[in-house]
Formats: sequence, C-alpha cells, structure tokens
Amino acid sequence: MVNEALAKLVRYSQVHNLTEKADETCIVNALMDVLGMTEFTFPKTVGDDLGADDFDLEAILGELCDYAYENGKLEENSVAYRDLFDTKLMGILTPRPSDVIRTFNEKFSADRQAATDWFYDFSRATDYIRTYRVKRDLKWTTPSPYGEIDITINLSKPEKDPKAIAAAKNAPQAGYPKCALCRENEGFAGSLRAAARQNHRILPITMAGELWFLQYSPYVYYNEHCIALSGEHRPMKIERRTFERMLDFVEIFPHYFIGSNADLPIVGGSILSHDHMQGGHYTFAMERAPIEREMSFHGYENVKAGIVHWPMSVIRLDSADKEALVNLANNIMIAWRGYSDPDAFVFAETNGEPHNTITPIARRRGDLYELDLVLRNNITTDEHPLGVFHPHKEYHNIKKENIGLIEVMGLAVLPARLKEEMRLVAEAILAGRDIADDPAIAHHAEWLAGFAGLYSFDADNVHKILRREIGKTFVRVLEDAGVYKCTPDGREAMMRFIKSMNL
Repeated sequence: MVNEALAKLVRYSQVHNLTEKADETCIVNALMDVLGMTEFTFPKTVGDDLGADDFDLEAILGELCDYAYENGKLEENSVAYRDLFDTKLMGILTPRPSDVIRTFNEKFSADRQAATDWFYDFSRATDYIRTYRVKRDLKWTTPSPYGEIDITINLSKPEKDPKAIAAAKNAPQAGYPKCALCRENEGFAGSLRAAARQNHRILPITMAGELWFLQYSPYVYYNEHCIALSGEHRPMKIERRTFERMLDFVEIFPHYFIGSNADLPIVGGSILSHDHMQGGHYTFAMERAPIEREMSFHGYENVKAGIVHWPMSVIRLDSADKEALVNLANNIMIAWRGYSDPDAFVFAETNGEPHNTITPIARRRGDLYELDLVLRNNITTDEHPLGVFHPHKEYHNIKKENIGLIEVMGLAVLPARLKEEMRLVAEAILAGRDIADDPAIAHHAEWLAGFAGLYSFDADNVHKILRREIGKTFVRVLEDAGVYKCTPDGREAMMRFIKSMNL
C-alpha cells in the first residue's frame, strides 16, 4: 500500500506541474529516504493517464504518515507531528523559489490576473493551502441593515486571546524565523513552535521603493486571500508610506484589494510584530456599502469623500490622483491620532498611552483609486477591560477576539468551538432542556433567551435560526467596535472630528 501511496504522490506532482517526468527517479529516491523505504516499484495501477480528479491528497499523505509512524520515522502520531512530516514530503515536490518567480513573472508580463490565478493554484497544489481543511470551515451569509454579511466558523486555525496578542508585540525578538510572517519561513523545516514551510514560496514585489513579498494565507478566509509582508521584521505601523504601498499594490494588482490591520493592540490583528497587509480577489460588504453623506476637503477638490453607511466609522476617499489621495489620507490619520472629544468618549491618549489609529483599505474602481479609512480607538475601562470599541461582554459567547481587518470589512471569523456548541444548543432546544444546566453551553443561555421566544423551533429550522442569530450578533459586535455609532448623535460627533481638521 505504501508503494501505491508514494506513486500517487509522484503522479500528483506531475499532474499539477510541480515536477516533470524526467524528475521521477530523483523524486522517488528523495521521498524513499524521508520515509525510510529501501525498495520501491511503481504499481501498474498508478499510470500516466491519471488526471487531477483522481487524487485525494489528504488520503495519500495520511497513508504515508501512517507508514512513517509505524516505521519509527514519526515520533508521535499527532496532528502537529504529522503536519511537520507531510510538509517535508511536499517540500521535496515544490519547485525552487527562483523557478516559481521566473514562471510568475513570465505570466505576469502577459496577464496580471492570470499570473495570480496561477500562483494561487500553485499554493494549493503544494498543500501550503490545505484545501481539504479549509473546505470544512462553515460559511454562510446573513442580511443586515448594512447589506449581506459573511460569516465563517473557522475550523483550520486556532483562535488567539487578545491579551496574548498584545503581549507578543512587546515580547523580546528571538528565534528563527522571528515570526510566522518573516521571509525566512520560505523552506523552513518547522518545529512544534513554528509551522513547517518547506512547501512555502513567496514573490518579491516593490512598493513605495521598498522590497516586500507576496504570499497566500494558508487559511484563505475568502477568495485568493493573500498577504503582503515586509522583507524586514519590524512592528506594524500605519504611516504615510502605508498609503503609498497600498496604492502601489492595487496598481500592480488592480483586480485585488489590499488592507492593513490597525497598529495598536485590541483593535489590531493577530500579528502586530511584523509589518504586513492582507488582500485578495473578493468583494466584501463594506466595499458594497454606499456613501450616506458626501463631503469635501479644502485643497483636495479632486478627491471625492464621504461617510460610508457601515457600523464602523469609515471615511471613503476616491481620486485618480494618487499623490493627492495619499496626502489627504495622511492628514486625516495625523489629525485622528491627536483628536479627543470627551463628549463622544474619544481620547487620543491616557497616561501617555495612544488610543487612536486607523484600519486602511485600498482598491481600484475603474481608473480611480479608493481608500477606506476606518477610525479605531482601543481605550479600555473597568466596565470594558478588553476595549470600549471591542465586542462587549454580552457577545463574548460568539465573538471575543479582536475585530481586525477582515471583520472590519464584514466577514466574521468565528472560533471553531461554535460548531460543536451550536450542535449541543440545537439538541437541547429540540429536547426542551435548559442549556443553563449544561456546563458546555451554559454561557449561551442569556444569548438564547434573548431571541428564543421569537421562534417556533423544529428539526428543520433550528440550525438556520441559530446561524441567523449568530449573524445578527456579529453585526452588533461591529456596532460595538464603531467609534461613532450610526445614529444622529454619532454622525454629529463624527462630523465634529472632520470639521476639526480645518482642511
């Protein structure tokens, strides 16, 4: 059986253009060495006529990992050790970085979108994106006053605690690679501390005169979810050059958007220690959201501006003039960093700790460049120790983690625990049991009581109702995270900030 699994892996690599027929003997010997095999014969059942649909990569790698464990090549039969081992196998099949860059550049010179299509397919073929795991994520949409919101229960990545994220930013830099985004991850063997990356490839790109790299996220929360990372390991920082890089990126890849997490804990993303941005080929609800109030800034008459109808506080800028767009965005950011309005509970700093920053997103709309600037504030209080403009405690049963770039744009990335918890909640509802009596789901009792009386549950609708209410809860979470609420008072307060810039 191991012969057939190894042969299928070799054929898989040929079908997906990772290796060529002429590489076959060399590839087989390299795989045999890692597996500890001393003999191999190509089975007649694995011929050259197989196509892409004839391979189950997860099953093939699973069988090879089983063999490795049974023959002492795998220390433990656990997910962590198996991931390290099967990535090592895939690394043998993955072309060298120079070959990948050369192929991408050739395709890019003819058709930019075809080039990214190829690189995305390549990243899945090498199993850097474990497509079979990503497919297990639960996904649906939910209607809201702000448009269709995307919901996903993430089953392929562990959730992170906000306090741990904040602590990691200030932790001493040590180890190799220094973090999961560093360019040194390309080809890295990995350990229990850091994921194996022998099958990982990155592409060099130049933005604002600086060397960055493009890769895809292994978790692909949306179509062609990519990451642009600095070649230098340095903390996240939103500055003028951030806007320059973003507009350069959407000029290079006009079919992609690009955005950056905020650069402060609580309102930032899960990795604040390495400057990076996230993009992709996807239209989020925030991009579809209309302007609810147009405005103009003196000296920037060639920039169209407005407040977006969105639960978070978004200023949208459009212009064909990149320099004017960068200048205005930078002025807004500087003004916001220093702005306080106690009546709206906006404080630029307390005791020397800064609170104001932004989450910026860039895209193209035809010949225009567009920037969305989302105003963020990470102040905490005794009532809201994790953040005033953060998911409030009554919604922590659904979402407790940071509201980062992806959530800001209208895609909820919810923790894996919800899959099993919602199954148990549904069972309890249908059985007429009080979920407060079940320690595994008691934390959902108050949430369920808030809407249970509105529905008549049965086996056909219970899961649909729970999904709908999860979606509604995420919309409330976004409203919590909005510095200025979508109310007359909230809009009046937001306009006080805009008028304060005296542009």
